[in-house]
Formats: sequence, structure tokens, C-alpha cells
Amino acid sequence: MSVRVRFAPSPTGFLHIGGLRTALYNFLFARHHGGSFILRIEDTDQERTVPGAVDNIIETLRWVGLEFDEGPHIGGPYGPYIQSQRLELYRQQAQLLLERGAAYHAFDTPEELERMRERQRRAGIAPKYDRFSMRNSFTLPAEEVQRLLAEGMPAVIRLAVPLDREVRFTDIIRGEITVHSRDIDDQVLLKSDGFPTYHLANVVDDHFMHITHVIRGEEWIPSTPKHILLYEAFGWEPPQFAHLPLLLNPDRTKLSKRHGDVAVEDFRRQGYFPEALLNFVALLGWNPTADRELFTLEELIAHFELSKVNRAAAIVDRRKLDWMNAQYLRQLPLERLARDLEPILRQMGYPEYPPEYLMRVIALLRERVDRLPEIATFGDYMFVPPRQYDWDYFRAHWRPELPQWLEEAVELLQTTEPFHAAVLQERFRQFVAERGQPLRAIVHPLRLILTGKSVGAGIFETMEVLGKRECIQRLRHFLQELLPAHLEQSPPA
Repeated sequence: MSVRVRFAPSPTGFLHIGGLRTALYNFLFARHHGGSFILRIEDTDQERTVPGAVDNIIETLRWVGLEFDEGPHIGGPYGPYIQSQRLELYRQQAQLLLERGAAYHAFDTPEELERMRERQRRAGIAPKYDRFSMRNSFTLPAEEVQRLLAEGMPAVIRLAVPLDREVRFTDIIRGEITVHSRDIDDQVLLKSDGFPTYHLANVVDDHFMHITHVIRGEEWIPSTPKHILLYEAFGWEPPQFAHLPLLLNPDRTKLSKRHGDVAVEDFRRQGYFPEALLNFVALLGWNPTADRELFTLEELIAHFELSKVNRAAAIVDRRKLDWMNAQYLRQLPLERLARDLEPILRQMGYPEYPPEYLMRVIALLRERVDRLPEIATFGDYMFVPPRQYDWDYFRAHWRPELPQWLEEAVELLQTTEPFHAAVLQERFRQFVAERGQPLRAIVHPLRLILTGKSVGAGIFETMEVLGKRECIQRLRHFLQELLPAHLEQSPPA
């Protein structure tokens, strides 16, 4: 049978890092085995559904390059792929379980359920539905059950968990897992409003969509025995299961919004590359080889094995993501980077520049930053003249003859041809040698005047990219307006 896997998020918000890893591992497994990757939206909890979340999930998957074979908007042979559009199927299957005695009606009110839980807490018992003390098909005569249903009494349908048996399943990552039925709750399958719970809809959809492998987070392990019992009650063959390790913060607390960004949208907005983010997420619990960490999506597909995924929780280290993104920034084609930088510059209000200039700026600065937007912040002086200056740095390199040197430097720039870094460096080396000074005597002031900063790329390489005209304009503006005003306010000691 051909491999068929699904990514089945709930549209309760934007796709987060944990969901992206689940989607990626399903995608890698499907592509590695030549199978199908299905997107299914599990929106049975209507109260928690967030408008726009489905579109965000689809757009995010496409942004990172995880194209699904079946799903919302594109359809497929086993649709619809949104659970709220499949309600009649779930009701039919719940009725089938009732007829087989594998499920039953329960009429308990929220107040009655709370009193039951309170009794259990006082007795030191873990909260669990007690079918023999509540109002349901086990405690009420059959005629009474039918009368209540006919009168429209609100009722749920619960799973009739066998009373004394072990439920076993083999997890591809964790091996055999055994749970006793006394520890399994009589789970609600169909709510009084006619909507299924996660458990019923999940099992029914996985069966009718011919899912062969269920790859999901570790937090779903406690639900799996319930699902196994449902498969048995229906007489269906269950898929194989693989539960992925938890994701933790560096302090080993559970990854959550309270501890920083977790939505993929946040990372996208901050300028992380989809290739870097996928690469980073792929290694949260798995690594195909110990001697490297950078992989293309095609390489990840070729190497992926579910059995090699770790059981231990994976640490989400933002510093590692920054490092990985920086590697991609250094390797991706300049044409692609220039296209990506253009909207960032527009958003920041910078003038429009030709792609050729942007490529030269990126080539100059990409070894010094981790993310593409930092080109526009760290290297803002490449797009607009400096607005602020590190005057402490300037004073540290002040000498009385400096204004005269800078006037002469303007003349030097005017006569430099070609205006290349190597030529500029050699001419300024001769310039300071004639004055008995080291090169740094002019380099530090030039850096401040042209960039406003004390650190940056090589100053002569920076000058080459800025161009002769811009360098001369900035020098003259500094000499004629900024320096006199500064010396008047803060004369050197």
C-alpha cells in the first residue's frame, strides 16, 4: 500500500514551530517513500477557531515549500478536507458504534459532571467519567433513554471503554506502549450539538482517507489507546503511529508564546529564510549525520527515517537558528537576496535602488549579519547618509591636523581612478606615509564620516560600493556643517 500521511492542524491560531515540525516530518516521510502528503483542517472546536487561521496555515506551508497533494482549495479523492464539512459522516459512524454497543448516550448536565469530579477529588481518585453512577444508557432503562432522546434532551455519545483489558500499540519511535483500560476515560465522541470530538473525527477521517501512518506530537500519546479502541470497535485496521518528542526552551520549560516567538509568521516577519527555518526545524529531534547541519529539502527527503527520531525532548535554541540563517545568507544567490531586500527597504522608507546596487551592498555586509533585514539596519548608511555619529569614537582619533587631512582626502578621492577598494587603499596608504602616520590615522575618521559608526565592513570596500560621488558629498557635508558645529559645542581637549 502506498504511504499516505496527513498534517491535521486545528485553526486556533497561526501555525507555530511545533506544528511546522509535524508538517515537515510528515512531508519528508511521504516524499521519501513516494507517497502522498495530505492537509486536513480539524475545526470541530468551533469556539476556538480563529478567522484567517486556515489561510495562514496554507500560506505558511507554501512559503516553506511543503506542497500538499490533497487538501483544502485543491481537493482530492477523499474530500472534503475540512472537518466541519464532514459532520454527517461522523454522525453516521457514531450511530454505528451505538448499534454495536461500543458507545452509549449520556444525559449528564455540566453541574452533574462537576459534582462527580468533586466526589472523585475528595476520594483521591483521578477524574474520570463514572458510567455506573451517572445518567446514561447503562443506568437508565432503554425506554427512558428513548423517551429522553425523543423529547430532545441534550445528550452526548460516549465511547464504552472495555472494563478490564490492556490496550497495546507499537510506536515507530518509542516501541511498544501498553495502557490498561481502567486508565482510559469513556471519551465523548459526539457532542450534544452534533459536532464530533477530536477523537471520533480523527479516527474516522484517517480511515476514510486511507492514512497509513499517523505522525504527531508526543502530547497525543494518551489519546492513542482511545483511538485503538475506536479502530477495534469499527473493525478497521489502525495506521502505524509515531509520536514526536516535545519541544522545549533552552531552560527546559515547555515551548510557548509566553517565552517568546513560536509562530512561523513571527520568524518570517523577522527575516528568517524559509530554507533556514525548515533546516532548523528538521533537526529538532533528528539529524541524519553527525558531521554536518546544513541540508537542502531534497537532502532531508533522501535521508529521513522515522525510526531515527529521538525520544528525548528537543531544545529550541534561537542562537542556533540565527547561526543557521546566517549560513544561508552567505550562500543564497545575490539576485534572490536583492529581491527579498527590496520590500524591506520600502517598508523602512528608504529610496529605491537598482538591484545591482543592492547585490553589491549585500555582498559587502552579509558576512556581518544573521538576517537580511539587518542589512538595512546595521548597514543603513549604505542607503541614506548617517543621521547620527559616534562622536566618542571620533574624539578618540582626533588630531589637530585632521580637518586639513580630510580636505586633502576629498581631492584624493576626486582623482582616484578606477574607484576600487584596492586602489583606494593604496592611495591612502601613500597619503598617510607621506605624513609619517599609520593607515589607521585616516581609516578611523573616514569610517565615522562615511558610515557614522565605529565598526563595519572594510572601509575601502564600503567606499567602492558607495561610489565616488556619494563619498565626496558625505565628506564635504561633514567638513562644512557637522564638524564645525561639533567643535563649537565640544572643543577637543
